[in-house]
Amino acid sequence: MKTDVEELTPTRVKLTVEVPFDELKPNLDKAYKEISQQVRIKGFRPGKVPAPLIDKYVGRGAVLQEAVNDALPGLYGRAVEESELFVLGQPDVEVTELEDGTQFAFTAEVDIRPKFEVPDYDGLEVVVDDAEVTDEQVEETLGNLRERFASLTTAERAVEEGDFATVDLVARIDGEEVADASTSGYSYEVGSKTSVEGLDDALIGLAAGEEATFTGTLTGGEHAGEEAEITATVQSVKIKNLPDLDDEFAQLASEFDTIEELRDDVRTRLGRQVKAQQLSDARDKALEALLEKIDIPLPDKVVDEEIGRRNQQLEQQLQMAGMTKEDYLKDEEKSAEEFDTEVADAARLAVKGGFVLDQLAVQEELNVENEELSEYVVTQAMQMGVQPQQLAQYLTENNQLPAIVSEVLRSKALNLVVEHVTVKDESGNVIDVEAVQRELSGETAEAESTEEAEDTEDTAATDQAGAETAEAPEDAAETAAEESPAGEPDEAQGKSS
Repeated sequence: MKTDVEELTPTRVKLTVEVPFDELKPNLDKAYKEISQQVRIKGFRPGKVPAPLIDKYVGRGAVLQEAVNDALPGLYGRAVEESELFVLGQPDVEVTELEDGTQFAFTAEVDIRPKFEVPDYDGLEVVVDDAEVTDEQVEETLGNLRERFASLTTAERAVEEGDFATVDLVARIDGEEVADASTSGYSYEVGSKTSVEGLDDALIGLAAGEEATFTGTLTGGEHAGEEAEITATVQSVKIKNLPDLDDEFAQLASEFDTIEELRDDVRTRLGRQVKAQQLSDARDKALEALLEKIDIPLPDKVVDEEIGRRNQQLEQQLQMAGMTKEDYLKDEEKSAEEFDTEVADAARLAVKGGFVLDQLAVQEELNVENEELSEYVVTQAMQMGVQPQQLAQYLTENNQLPAIVSEVLRSKALNLVVEHVTVKDESGNVIDVEAVQRELSGETAEAESTEEAEDTEDTAATDQAGAETAEAPEDAAETAAEESPAGEPDEAQGKSS
């Protein structure tokens, strides 16, 4: 097999491949066998029809086409491997010559990763935020925790901002009720501005049994974006009661006896999060610093695909949130042109980063061990809430393992860069990245060990009253310390129109 490579652009090549016809013999034999299974000729069983009869009744051309289609993927793969190309995406293949018994040739145009070398990255310096936990952050986290333990009590008065009102909503367009925009028993926090615009103003001042009608733009359903006449009827008014920040609350919301112990624990957890964020920022900025030293061309098709992927991902997220792209742009205070420019810039940066890390992995002769692949799958499965075996099976069946291997390799390449970069905080202190990683890993291992011990104690105490609730307060405190948004009390959940 002979392969010539023509560089069309720095990121696209044309392969011209000539194949001696004899190399197609295994594919021809396979084609005859498969066609023999399909044709029905009197006197011959399926699979036993001889080749001359297939040529006569089906045609030699059909056999050749079947054989060529079967051979092309393997031949193309050999040509790419022998040419030492890093191809991107699917090729545009054209059969240029097919002389029965003599010659077979084809061309393949395909995008490639540009050829370049990653320069020396020793001496790079990046700056990240200080690992500071303020009193305000601690109190905000405790406030979020208080929200999780809030209760609602009925108030015999009109609605005020901050109340939870249970309301019936009926939306009409041109006098016709819009079913998917109407609801009953909807518990809404007045002033949160999380429902249809105008609802907050309409509810304030209404008592139980009273109603108000206003005009608002529907945010979801078949008539999303259309104006409707909405009638809100108040069923009840409830006041949110927050528990006091005292020792009693600490015992209710955590495993600690005093509020100061809980406050110290929150500060410790926030400190761990800040350090973890420092490491994440260090990785991002180390890659940015490396990319600034490299100038390479990028394939337009690959960049366009990345732009499309990012736009599709945003559309899915907005759909799940019941928002339109116009709503999103308004919230972000961006024009469509500014948004498109940002997405395009981010896509180009992502493609370039992938190319650089791939090349670095080649230069440094990095590889992925089975243990590393298994660790990645387990981590992803935990984040997705599925069993590792289930995720591994899905990745295997959908041929996703090569992409996972590439992702792990890129992560290892980036780790290598970070090891050679000087990381400082804004105060000028040098951060020992490896020491912070060990510290965080040690805390994680210690926490897991503690949880296992607690689980053992809980199992031994299953016959004692209240044993099953031992872990709940700790979980609540940890969730709040991880900066989860303030949640509504159970009674305050409802469906938005």
